[in-house]
Amino acid sequence: MGPIGVRWSSTRAAVLAAGILTFCSAHPALASGEGGGVTVVPDWSVTLQIANFLFLIFALNLLLYRPIRRILKERRDKIKGMELTIQNATQGVQEKETAFAKAIKDARAKGLKEKEGLVQQAEAEERKLIESINAKAQAELEEIRKKIKADAERARQSLQQDVGGFANEIMRKILGRTV
Repeated sequence: MGPIGVRWSSTRAAVLAAGILTFCSAHPALASGEGGGVTVVPDWSVTLQIANFLFLIFALNLLLYRPIRRILKERRDKIKGMELTIQNATQGVQEKETAFAKAIKDARAKGLKEKEGLVQQAEAEERKLIESINAKAQAELEEIRKKIKADAERARQSLQQDVGGFANEIMRKILGRTV
């Protein structure tokens, strides 16, 4: 495709050029009548010029235009291939980023669940430990109370036996004499 969108073959271009040359040479009225214009006389040199023109179109098409078009087509195909590769790579990266984000989210959720489980387990162990410490403290307290009660009872009994002696001693000190 050419820049205008019409692809001209070398034959069409040659025929068009030959027609224009023939038309201009056949109508001398198109040339300037005052002698300043160019007048083409149709002789053997016109045929030689047309043949030269056609040969140049053929040679240039063969040696210049086709290789350039081929190179441009290869470059266009290469660019399209690279664009497709870039598009596929971009899509792959996006898919990997999505998978990575999902994996991180899942790992965080799993970590939070494990953390909650460990916290609950630690709280349960703490409660058990506190209950056992409280039970042990209550048992020791009860034992100490019993011991204090027993000591108080012994002290009371011991003092009960000595109450008579203490009473006499107090009265003697208050009265100043023995009773």
